[in-house]
Amino acid sequence: MKNIKIQKLSQFHAEEIANEWKYEGIYKFYDATEDEEDYQELISQELRDEQYFEVLSEDQLIGFFVVNDSIPKILDYGLGMKPELTGHGNGKIFIQKTIQYILENYDVETITLSVALFNKRAIKCYEKCGFIKEKEFTMETNGSQYRFVKMYRKC
Repeated sequence: MKNIKIQKLSQFHAEEIANEWKYEGIYKFYDATEDEEDYQELISQELRDEQYFEVLSEDQLIGFFVVNDSIPKILDYGLGMKPELTGHGNGKIFIQKTIQYILENYDVETITLSVALFNKRAIKCYEKCGFIKEKEFTMETNGSQYRFVKMYRKC
């Protein structure tokens, strides 16, 4: 990943992510089409508001992230990488670059995220980037109940 550029998520890229990004196996859980509410938020510029960002490498879309800074000094963070880039050691640099952007653009002391408990690969990567497990919880999404782990990182 070279020449990383981060900017507001364009409608073109939002529709590409929502309609064309398909993950394999258990990671199909992350397909935008698996949850209607997530899908609508992604494709609607109004619902996305100013919270979604695209990550480009050499001007090619490699991922996105979303932030929620509604609680002072705490930013909740979610992300997605292009399916063919996952599982190949790209996560750490992707997370580092997005966190660098967050720290440069938001007044934040703690970054939080929630990840599906089955996604051991992501949890391991988040831990390598300084995130600490806080608690497990159950949430309804994608038409069923799933276990998640909430993680945080002090800035």
